[in-house]
Amino acid sequence: MSSRPNILIFMVDQLNGTLFPDGPADWLHVPNIRRLAERSTRFANSYTASPLCAPGRASFMSGQLPRRTRVYDNAAEFASDIPTYAHHLRRAGYHTCLSGKMHFVGPDQLHGFEERLTTDIYPADFGWTPDYRKPGERIEWWYHNMGSVTGAGVAEITNQMEYDDEVAYHATRKVYDLSRGHVGRPWCLTVSFTHPHDPYVARRKYWDLYADCKHLLPDVPAIPYDRQDQHSKRIFDANDWRSFDITDEDIRRSRCAYFANISYLDDKIGEVMEALESTGQQAIILFVSDHGDMLGERGLWFKMNFFEGSSRVPLMVAAPAMPSGRIDTPVSTLDVLPTLADLAGVDMAEIMPWTDGQSLVPLANGAERDSPVAMEYAAEASNAPLVALRYGKWKYVHCELDPPMLFDLESDPNELTNLASDPAHSGTARVLAEKVRQRWDMPAFDAEVRASQARRWVVYEALRNGNYYPWDYQPLQKASERYMRNHMDLNVVEENARFPRGVQE
Repeated sequence: MSSRPNILIFMVDQLNGTLFPDGPADWLHVPNIRRLAERSTRFANSYTASPLCAPGRASFMSGQLPRRTRVYDNAAEFASDIPTYAHHLRRAGYHTCLSGKMHFVGPDQLHGFEERLTTDIYPADFGWTPDYRKPGERIEWWYHNMGSVTGAGVAEITNQMEYDDEVAYHATRKVYDLSRGHVGRPWCLTVSFTHPHDPYVARRKYWDLYADCKHLLPDVPAIPYDRQDQHSKRIFDANDWRSFDITDEDIRRSRCAYFANISYLDDKIGEVMEALESTGQQAIILFVSDHGDMLGERGLWFKMNFFEGSSRVPLMVAAPAMPSGRIDTPVSTLDVLPTLADLAGVDMAEIMPWTDGQSLVPLANGAERDSPVAMEYAAEASNAPLVALRYGKWKYVHCELDPPMLFDLESDPNELTNLASDPAHSGTARVLAEKVRQRWDMPAFDAEVRASQARRWVVYEALRNGNYYPWDYQPLQKASERYMRNHMDLNVVEENARFPRGVQE
């Protein structure tokens, strides 16, 4: 039996990192996540590599920014030759398994996972491809709109709940199965939920937890459209805001449902944790989100920008090599892969020159770190790529189409004052602009995105003609090998399926 540690990863979708200033905010009803936070290294300033599902997740798995992965948007293929943490761990002898969402686009629906227990919640083809050749175009059948806000409320079952109920069921069953010891290898199980991603609809028992919540309106009310920055205007237009009249009651209900779904997730995570603890298994546990949600701050919803609500995510690691406590140094989801490799004793030297992240283990143990955190965005509501750097207390946003933005997050946590053109901060703006120039060739980045989009539109339209063979993952179950069948010895089946074995008091 290998001495490498087991690893359990909880990934959630669209969880705003400002709600996790040092673990979950004290008013959130999340006893299981709070218990995990108490024994974790908690990264208070962790950022997604890209504030959108597919690019954020591909970067999380590979430790590479979207320009490297070429997963620019929610319909860009994740290439099979890019190693993920699942590849590195599996190569080192791990059993790697995924229950839930990872939003892989393309024919490879495993990316290093030995086993997938569920299908994905979103399509795997190129149908959600944006098109920079048509600036301002809204693709009605898949773009977000504000109906998620005006339709917020209570329901006992939804598409999203059905999915996450299934994710938790299969993950819990897998944890019990791993306890039986038949795999004979260390394991890495990734449990990836789609909540609290909109639509903002929650079960009554969770909704009622927040009936008297004091956080149902945003800190920063809606900013008039003509006073928004250029990218935020594009987001408003992409979300079809003119077709909706958003009231304070809509906002309260949406935020109530969102908070309620965090509590729903807490119960689901608790189910998996109970299975782990009741079987006596030990594992490193990592908790993370792919990106955040603006939740009505500034009038913005969902993600797709670099403001804190959208780009900042919770990141916590419970591992013997990482002391519990809060770390304020800015970090990235790009750091997850090298951190997992470090904790598992896996050498990444072969690919480190092409990896954008670095291990968090030294930082958790007191080492200094001053490298900027980098982010990219090149998907819907953009007409050219946007990039950002979080460097110390500063956040700098650059797009070839827009004026730059510079925020001092210590004195201006709500990012209300753009200092990029303030003479008092010209030196800082100049230094960060130079760091952007050194890191990114923006015209080349733009050309790469445009070429990718054009190719995918051709391929998608071609593959929808004639016989259609979808790439969506089909979970495999061998029914003739489950439970009891007549080619099996009943006594052996019962003994092998039991944990612990033998008579127990």
